[in-house]
Amino acid sequence: MDSPLVDYRLEDGVATIVMDDGKRNALSPAMLQALRQGIDRAERDRAVIVLTGREDVFSAGFDLKVMRRGGATALGMLRTGYGLTARVMAYPYPVIAACSGHAMAMGVFLMLSADHVIGSRGDFKISANEVAIGLTMPRVAALTLKHRLNPAAYQRAVTLSAFFNVEEALAAGFFDRLTEPSELLDEARRAAAEFKALDLYAHQRSKRRIRATTLRKIRLGLPLDLLDAVWLGIKGTRPR
Repeated sequence: MDSPLVDYRLEDGVATIVMDDGKRNALSPAMLQALRQGIDRAERDRAVIVLTGREDVFSAGFDLKVMRRGGATALGMLRTGYGLTARVMAYPYPVIAACSGHAMAMGVFLMLSADHVIGSRGDFKISANEVAIGLTMPRVAALTLKHRLNPAAYQRAVTLSAFFNVEEALAAGFFDRLTEPSELLDEARRAAAEFKALDLYAHQRSKRRIRATTLRKIRLGLPLDLLDAVWLGIKGTRPR
């Protein structure tokens, strides 16, 4: 793959995939395409994945400029982004998300699709803020939140667009553990080396067994979410 937005590095069976658009790591069509290519390449390399962002930002979610313009490009962006949640959940080898800072909306859903999530300590916020900006929480998004969060945090995240600081995010289930920013990638790579030693065939079959219902619901919910987006004109404002 060759993209200025996503860096792919393979070392000792671990593929490190770094998102960096120089700004807020908006999940634009180009960023999502590069991520998909990176994940496909990692699978060909039979690699454990470490997925991370740039300093202080994991991802701010979908590219709102594309969303506001609407049309086929915006719809394709939603389809690819929501589809990546199932792609990551069903990836045949372990996936570690190293949350390097703020994570919002689709950035959160992508992060929560991983097998293990390490958060970075700092003044960062984690939020699925769809309701705050006038969007009904998409089915796929709600499923990824429910996949990881404890019940009370899930309710707050979905219905109240709650913002979680990193300690609250750890308690809620967004993160499995926290580490210092300077140690984040090293910690993620150590986890990757540990998980690589598992029986990876058993890992694959076990994760797909326990996630079968969630994956089926994501695949059924995705076209319904796209229909909702078309009806709302992508942007989320209901007709008056």
